[in-house]
Amino acid sequence: MEIEHVAMLARLKLSGDEKSLFSKQVGNVIKYINKLNELDTSDVEPTAHILPVKNVFREDELKDSLERDKALQNAPDGSDGFFRVPRIIE
Repeated sequence: MEIEHVAMLARLKLSGDEKSLFSKQVGNVIKYINKLNELDTSDVEPTAHILPVKNVFREDELKDSLERDKALQNAPDGSDGFFRVPRIIE
């Protein structure tokens, strides 16, 4: 019955054979989870990640930016120090 409910929520039309197969597969997953619940994890510290997570971003550094003329050098259409683009709003 739960398989039919989940299938309905997912907008799936399942045949009888598919319902039977998925029911068995979900049952196997639940058995496995119950088996894992038998493990003593009282000495295991809860974690959000298996590996340590660290910030891989570089530090912000103040640098000179690209000169305006150099930035516009390859622009197809530059006007008064700005990029000129086609009008899209009437």
